[in-house]
Amino acid sequence: MSMTVKIINKSNNPNPEYKTSGSSGMDVRAFISSPLEIESLNRALVKTGLFIEMDESIECQVRPRSGLALKKGITVLNTPGTIDADYRGEIGVILMNQSRETVTIQSGDRIAQLVFAKVEKVNLENVAEVKMTQRGDGGFGSTGMK
Repeated sequence: MSMTVKIINKSNNPNPEYKTSGSSGMDVRAFISSPLEIESLNRALVKTGLFIEMDESIECQVRPRSGLALKKGITVLNTPGTIDADYRGEIGVILMNQSRETVTIQSGDRIAQLVFAKVEKVNLENVAEVKMTQRGDGGFGSTGMK
């Protein structure tokens, strides 16, 4: 079952779309007035011209595109970025250049992907302790490499 998300597209790019029937993410494109150069180890906010309205039971995650990461060293800095259901501003993508060379982004370039996911709301309960597990408080590599 698919859910409907309302979109306003003020860009001259097509709406984001799934490229294949098995795709989880929709490619989103840059909508900028002139080419944007992102120097090595720098970041930039890239606008898309897209505005969305969605049900409060979902969020929109902004994720890197694997091909852009592999070929150009470009990733989404706060990955996955979350677009909350009550946000109504323009979708922007924080791109980070992790390569050694300056990378140029052109208007219309596919820069990230949007993944819609269900959100579970929880109630927090203050307690004096939490139940221990076999792992306990081991983290950051505590389960080994292999």
